[in-house]
Amino acid sequence: MNYTDQTLAFICDLSWERLPKAVQHQSRRCLLDALGALVAGHETPVGELMQSFALEQFPGTQASIIVSGKKVSVSGAVLANGFAGNALDIDDGYRPTMGHPGAGTLPVLLGAAQLAASSGKWISGKNFLTSLVVGYEIGTRVGLIRHATYQTYHSSGSWGAISGAAAAGKLLGLSTEHLHHALGAAEYHAPIAPMMKCIEVPSMGKDSIGWGCMVAIMSVVMAQKGFTGIQPLFDDTPNPNWITSLGLEWEIMNLYFKPYSACRWAHPGVDGALKVLKENDLSPDDIESIKVFTFKESAALSQKYPKNTEEAQYNIPFPIAAAILDGEVGPGQNLPPRLFASDIRQMMDRITIIAEERFQENFPKKAESEVEITTKSGKSFNSGVMSSRWDTHSVLPSDEELEEKFIWLTAPVLGHDKAISLKKIIQQFDQVDTLDNFFNLCVR
Repeated sequence: MNYTDQTLAFICDLSWERLPKAVQHQSRRCLLDALGALVAGHETPVGELMQSFALEQFPGTQASIIVSGKKVSVSGAVLANGFAGNALDIDDGYRPTMGHPGAGTLPVLLGAAQLAASSGKWISGKNFLTSLVVGYEIGTRVGLIRHATYQTYHSSGSWGAISGAAAAGKLLGLSTEHLHHALGAAEYHAPIAPMMKCIEVPSMGKDSIGWGCMVAIMSVVMAQKGFTGIQPLFDDTPNPNWITSLGLEWEIMNLYFKPYSACRWAHPGVDGALKVLKENDLSPDDIESIKVFTFKESAALSQKYPKNTEEAQYNIPFPIAAAILDGEVGPGQNLPPRLFASDIRQMMDRITIIAEERFQENFPKKAESEVEITTKSGKSFNSGVMSSRWDTHSVLPSDEELEEKFIWLTAPVLGHDKAISLKKIIQQFDQVDTLDNFFNLCVR
């Protein structure tokens, strides 16, 4: 059996009952976290813009845009929801690929589930979660293959299109042949976007996840209609274990989660600054200067005053300054009016970013930084070396912490009661027979 056949067999044969209990539990955590990011992401400028764009360019009634509930074609809904999923950069990630598997999978599944319902096929929570696991397991692996076969560091959408197609193909019950073509079409049409260009000059394109999601669902629908795709990239793998481990090693268990709406590379600096303040009972007014020692990719993040939410997320002094003043970095900081606040900018002026080789040797396996704060009285305090919080090599979030994050992100958008009800449904999602109530709660 070749690697493509093995991958197709894994996708088609996987069932909820075959998943280890820990993986079943993690799938619910991933759904909760990715949906929270997606709901909050619809309140951003890019979320609003892409909804308007989808309504204009992709009319239809097949699927709905989350939060507004407005109906468009399935491609339009997945496009709009895909852009929202990563709009705040607060969704989960997989460190070996330096990307976001959840945001490239969930919007596609939301569209596929509604597409199935529009044709009279009802999707259960078990089916949805099993397909979500497929997306994570395929996404983490195709991301590795993509990076190993291309010299340039490409965005999540370049491989998320393939994982999204795998997940949607699973949910919609594609035959092995149709699934083969869907995966090939998704690879061929995926956005091959050079990631560092969007980090150097941030834009709404972000991690190309929105476009990758649309490519994913369109590839599945096209394959159902007979479209033929290329041989998918699984046989290109330089490491056989990336494929032969499917169903034996569960990469969904090796994700990181994000407490802050900011590039992951800035998180150790945020936590380092907060640690120094807490341990030494300092206030923002005590600070004379801050030095952040970090790896070169982190230091490459913008240090300018952000003009929009994308520039705020791909920034390093901004989230540190916002966290020092507000104790959090989320939509409340990355959107106007707080985005342009003078006190945040004044705190940014006190921050100096320094790239040091000592932090390079562990990257990308770990993202590490060290923070030194000097007070107005002349005392200096050091955080020690900090790793990103909520990571596999540090301390992953508890269920309660992820639930608190979900309410923090969704209650301002959907209302507190709906956010709580949605959380409760997700906690027992494998017991849900149909997704009608779930989708109703995702609408304001």
